[in-house]
Amino acid sequence: MHYKLGLIGYPVQNSLSPWIHEQFLKKADIGGNYALLEINPKKSFENELQQIKNNHYDGFNVTVPYKKQIIPFLDDLDDGAHAIGAVNTVAWQNGKWVGYNTDGKGYVTALGHAHPSIFQHKQCRILLIGAGGAARGIFYELAEAGFRRIDIANRTQSSAEDIASLGDGKAKTSILTLKEAENNLKMYDLIIQTTNIGMKPNVNDAIISLEQIDRRSIVSDIVYQPIETHFLQQASRIGASVHHGHTMLLYQAQYAFEIWTSKKVPADDLNQPLQSILEGR
Repeated sequence: MHYKLGLIGYPVQNSLSPWIHEQFLKKADIGGNYALLEINPKKSFENELQQIKNNHYDGFNVTVPYKKQIIPFLDDLDDGAHAIGAVNTVAWQNGKWVGYNTDGKGYVTALGHAHPSIFQHKQCRILLIGAGGAARGIFYELAEAGFRRIDIANRTQSSAEDIASLGDGKAKTSILTLKEAENNLKMYDLIIQTTNIGMKPNVNDAIISLEQIDRRSIVSDIVYQPIETHFLQQASRIGASVHHGHTMLLYQAQYAFEIWTSKKVPADDLNQPLQSILEGR
């Protein structure tokens, strides 16, 4: 079988998803190609999406700004995507277009590979910074994984409260302002930055100061351009362990590939090559 895969979003021309999935196709020893399917927001999303469907794709990824917009045009959602309210992976299955969300699963898997000890301590305290789409997926999957204390710090309290409801009572959650979080960092074992603050070209930006963190904590940033964000640089200077964002990109792709092909290919050995590509950009 020759798989026809792709990525829709805007802009997508600098995406590394084609490289990642080409590696997966080689590992699985199956034919296929992965195309960039850029949809300009000035065009009709419905018409552009229908053309993609008519071209008989086996599946495609979805990135900004269409992760929520695509939902009404799908036939079904899996439970996770339905709860999170966003889709990043679509598969043609049994005559239907089915939406999934692998972002949170990819993050949790990446965290487990980098810092397995955190999964032996489900009572640890986690701080999630930000309340956007990425935060929704990460919160949902952390709660599903059994973590019992996940606080959220965000500028807008209502957005954070909406995410807290995703836990369905599985995790206890307090909503903090960014300043409150900054002043209470010592109480957290894992701090996750989920916004795009610090992304190129604004590499000197950080959403909060980490001066108050405990050096035994793990500090994570989902931004991967640059690899070593200002947020992570702060943590490293204090002596805390850091977790880089590009690994989430890798493992969410691994889950998407498995949905499309029913093949779970190893991804660990792509971590360093992917980092090298990103550092060269």
